[in-house]
This record gives sequence, structure tokens and C-alpha cells, in this order.
Amino acid sequence: MKAEASGARPEPAGMRPWRFVVWFGAVSLLADFVYEGARSVTGPLLASLGASALVVGVVTGAGEAAALVLRLVSGPLADRTRRFWGLAIAGYALTVVSVPPLGVVGVLWAACVLVVAERVGKAVRSPAKDTLLSHATAATGRGRGFAVHEAMDQVGALVGPLTVAGVLALTGGDYGPALGVLAAPGVAVLGLLFWLRARVPDPEAYERAVTGAAGGPPPAPGGRLPAAFWTYAAFTATTTAGFATFGVLSYHLVTRHLLTTAWVPVLYAGAMAVDAVAALATGWWYDRIGPRVLVVLPVLAAAVPALAFTDTVAWAVGGSLVWGAAMGVQESTLRATVADLVPTPRRATAYGIFAGVVGGAGLAGGALTGALYDYSIPTLITVVAAIQALALVLLAVTRPRHRRP
Repeated sequence: MKAEASGARPEPAGMRPWRFVVWFGAVSLLADFVYEGARSVTGPLLASLGASALVVGVVTGAGEAAALVLRLVSGPLADRTRRFWGLAIAGYALTVVSVPPLGVVGVLWAACVLVVAERVGKAVRSPAKDTLLSHATAATGRGRGFAVHEAMDQVGALVGPLTVAGVLALTGGDYGPALGVLAAPGVAVLGLLFWLRARVPDPEAYERAVTGAAGGPPPAPGGRLPAAFWTYAAFTATTTAGFATFGVLSYHLVTRHLLTTAWVPVLYAGAMAVDAVAALATGWWYDRIGPRVLVVLPVLAAAVPALAFTDTVAWAVGGSLVWGAAMGVQESTLRATVADLVPTPRRATAYGIFAGVVGGAGLAGGALTGALYDYSIPTLITVVAAIQALALVLLAVTRPRHRRP
């Protein structure tokens, strides 16, 4: 961290930028094995403890809000202290210790606390992690770098739910061993992080080697975040406010007897596979045509409830896969655009604020879809479509700039 804090300009040490992206992707792969394995059964798990659709929507929405809103603190903290590695490791540690107990707590309130705690770990690490990754993607191409990282995420997000599904099938639906097996990849996450920090203590050197300076677009006057960043955040918040959580989707599938509990994580794994493909496709197009590719996100988000909240298995499954495609765009290309909009000295702060704004929308979206699901599914579909139409208007007005690799 000394080189990071002193402003020195060493050559990138230890590995090439693409190798750094891939190894950091391996960290995320293992972490996703852990927490996506748990998230794949959050809805049915909470339902088994007595939760209603509204409770599932609020808890999963609150979890996403915690994962995002708390970055308002962790982002500026990362920029101020420059301890990007330390915050990344601490956040991953909180996540991997929160998941295994979920299967054995046995009471609704405790399970809800652990669901939110796992998401708090994501809040602690994400601005620092995204900033570390953004430095390497300055050399690899923003869209491609973030897309490859997200695709590797989804390998873990595929294996984790399948592992949970297999253990649930073998144990007759016992959540204890199904979530307990996720402790092993959690230990591997921490070991790989410490090794990667030792190999590349100063990832910002990647960006300095490309730009010859701090990197990124010119800072806004007075150190403020660029105006384009704020309008872009408004677009993202709007489209997120009309986006259903998988907790509500899986609740529908199980309570309407469309799928058994053991098949829900299999479907989630399929959605994560679609997520990876969508991330790679939109990341590649982002490096070619810029943020115009984001027009696909509101379209996908509007299609999710129209397909998923039906009583036909094929349509409901298809809607869940469309949800996965929208998640792929959210988790890769949206973050790549932030790196192009904001200079390096304020980038972690920007990621924190961006996530915080979107987090409020995530909480609203979880509660909105849960409440409207209980009230009227046709109303839910109509409201979500209207919100996504507004998001398309905001994207057309925003037109964020794009820096080609």
C-alpha cells in the first residue's frame, strides 16, 4: 500500500493486466459459489420459516439496499484511506462467514439478519474491489475487462446453486448441510485474496502505464463528481426500481407449485449462465459502441414480470432466465461506464455513491414487486413497464460519454 499512498509510479508488478483480471475473477468465482448458492434458496428458505411474499420482498430488497447504500460510506473511506486491498478482504470475510449458519438458525428473524449481513459484506468490499479492477481494465478495455470478471462470477454462481440443489436432493430438503458445504470455497476466497495482494500491491500502476497520469477523464472543478455521473445514476436507479428480485420470483415458483424447492437453485444456476453470456456480449458491444448498448436493460427488466409471474412453467422459467440476462448487464456494463465517467482519485467514492443511489431503488423495487405481487399481478406488470419506459427516456437524455480502450 505504500506505493499506492505515495503516488509513486512503479511498473505493474507481478502479472499482466489480463492475468490480474482473471485472477480477480477467480476470487469472485469462489465468492459467488458461496453467496449465490445461498441466494438461490433465500425465498424458499424464508418461506419455510413462515415468511410471506411481502416479507421475502422486503428482506431481499433490504439486503440489496444494504449491499448498495452502505457503499456511500465504504466508497469515500476507500478513497480517503487508499486501503483498497484491506477493505476488499474485510468485506469478503464478512460474506463468507455469514452464509453457512443460514441453514441451521431455525428462526425467521435470525435468518433475515444473516441474509442482510451477507449483503453488508458486499457493501464493504465492492467500491474498493471495483476500483482495483478498473485500473486493470484501463489496459484491457473497460467493457471487456468487467465482462470477463462478471462471466467468471457467474461460473461460481452456476456451481454454487447446483451444489446446493444436489445436497438438498440428497438430504430431502435439509438446508443445514446444503449451506454448510459452502464454507470450503469461503476459505479459498480469503487465501487467494492474500496471495493476489502480495503479487500486485499497487494495481493503479496498470492505469498509470496506460495514461501516464492518474487516469480517467479530467477531474470536475473543485473535485466534484461530473454532472454526467449524476444523470447516469438517475437512469440506473429508475431501471432498478422496476426490477424484481429473484427472491420474489422463486417464491412465486414454489408457492404456485410450478417447481419444487430442489429445482429452484437449478433454475437460478441457469439464470447465472445467461448472466455470464449477457455480460460478455454487452461488454464487447460497450467497447465498440459505448453506453448505447444499455438500452437493452430496461427492455429486459420490463419483460421479467410479464413472463415470470405466470402459472405456466415454461413462461415462468423463461422470465427467470431473462432476469439473469438483465443481471448480467447490471453487474458488468453499468460499472464499466462509471469508470469511464469518473477520474481515479474519486472513483471509489463514485462507485459508493452510484451503488447507494441504486440501493435505495433496489429496496423500493423489492418492496414494490413483493407488495404488488400480493395485490395484483397484472398491476405489477403494468407498473414495471411504465417505470422501464421512464428509464429509457432518462437514458436518452443522459447520453454518457465513452472512452474507447
